Amino acid sequence: MRIYVKVIPRSSKNEVVEISQGEYKVKLTAPPVDGEANKMLVEILAEHFDVPKSLVSIIGGKSTRKKLVEILK
Repeated sequence: MRIYVKVIPRSSKNEVVEISQGEYKVKLTAPPVDGEANKMLVEILAEHFDVPKSLVSIIGGKSTRKKLVEILK
């Protein structure tokens, strides 16, 4: 499954909010430095969708706030 994610780094808490089908807003406490936010995004989405981290990958937008993420099941 592929989803679009809008990432909001440096938030006060980690949170996943479904905006519409296939589109999510994810708040992260991590800063967007040295890939920390991307790493945390993978961890949060893996936990949210109850899959191992190895099945979640960012396939588009690694350096932007809007990302395309693939989650294998």
